[in-house]
Amino acid sequence: MSKRITYDDGKGGYQTQVLIKSAAIYFALILLTLICLVPLWILVVNATKAHADIISKVSLIPGTHLFKNIKTLRTNTLYSKFFNPLRGMLNSLIIAGGCSALTVFFSGLTAYGLVVYDFKLKGPAFVFILAVMMVPTQVTAVGFMNLLIQMNLLDSYIPLIVPSIAAPAIVFFMRQYMLSSFPLDIIEAARIDGSNEFRTFLTISIPMMKPAFAVQAIFAFIQKWNDYYTQSIVLVSGKKEQLTMPMMVQKVISIDRSPDSGANYAAIFLSIVPVVVIYIILSKFIIGGVAAGGVKE
Repeated sequence: MSKRITYDDGKGGYQTQVLIKSAAIYFALILLTLICLVPLWILVVNATKAHADIISKVSLIPGTHLFKNIKTLRTNTLYSKFFNPLRGMLNSLIIAGGCSALTVFFSGLTAYGLVVYDFKLKGPAFVFILAVMMVPTQVTAVGFMNLLIQMNLLDSYIPLIVPSIAAPAIVFFMRQYMLSSFPLDIIEAARIDGSNEFRTFLTISIPMMKPAFAVQAIFAFIQKWNDYYTQSIVLVSGKKEQLTMPMMVQKVISIDRSPDSGANYAAIFLSIVPVVVIYIILSKFIIGGVAAGGVKE
């Protein structure tokens, strides 16, 4: 019978094994980081290069044509007739900001009801929310379009913002967060002191759920900022003053007459700058919120 091999042999075998495992973990993490960051870096590099340099060779060294590419987007009639980055960012900010506010507030309110109150349909209601979460947006697109036509809401920001009230995935996250770290005794104490239910949610629950609200607001903002599919369905007229950044970028890269790769990459670069800045500033909320909400019941 073979003997079990132990690593603590008095000669540092156990420490060597730990070092090897740690090195392998760090190597895998570094590799995954590079896989995520290299495409983004290539995008930034190509945004700073001229069209001829981009198509001639691949390079990871930035160029000096960033402002020239942006000027091309502003002055070349192929792009300037629909590309206005300041207007596009403002439109995207209105939609993404409004959606984020409605999403986190009403999702938090729904999760609060599912956790704090006991009622007969509590379980089936949560199962229904999970079932809705599994339905792809594309499945409901035809019905959504017919509804907008009947309500005369095409070319309006209303159908892009108001439906964000229903966000089953965020309700699920909020519920898990509350189950893991929300003390129900405080709610009972507030009731005894005479606070009504809605006031309790506003003044006690929201401050205590700040990490969950912050992380989901960031995720909702990024998702709505990049939501070209729904925006292209609703804003069908293509008016320049209504276009969002994803729609403007799509129009830029779809030009096949005298394409300018430098201008294309510059347009994509401008569209992701606000999202990257917001993510960097609020990344601590993302890490903390995901860690807290990922705890099982």
